[in-house]
Amino acid sequence: MDGYRKSGHAVYDIKYHVIWVTKYRYKVLRGHIAVRTRELIRQGCEARGITILQGSVGKDHIHLLLSCPPSIAPSKVLQYLKGRLSRLLQDEFPELKKRYWGQHLWARGYFCATVGTVTDEIIRNYIANQFNEGKDDIFKIEE
Repeated sequence: MDGYRKSGHAVYDIKYHVIWVTKYRYKVLRGHIAVRTRELIRQGCEARGITILQGSVGKDHIHLLLSCPPSIAPSKVLQYLKGRLSRLLQDEFPELKKRYWGQHLWARGYFCATVGTVTDEIIRNYIANQFNEGKDDIFKIEE
């Protein structure tokens, strides 16, 4: 049973391909902000028992392949990550707080698909080659 994860009462293999964008598609996720965004996503996922299988921080979007426990709905994962990131990033970077004066860093919606119709390897390759860079890091930042 390779690739399966276990919790107290379940054995599972649930993967979500998720994408969300900055409000107005402003290209604010650069430099120190992008690095800090990646750190905060890693911390938030670790705290909730979510595994990041692949990810990238674009200038105006976040792209992730996540493995989640069955007890957490995908909508709750995104609600938690987007809300926490928005609050912490705006507290830490005054330029974001000034640009997003209404406290809304992210656009309302998001994309979420379960990995089933395509293999997770196809999605991994898509995310890894999205910016045509050959880095081995599983969670990179667009330059």
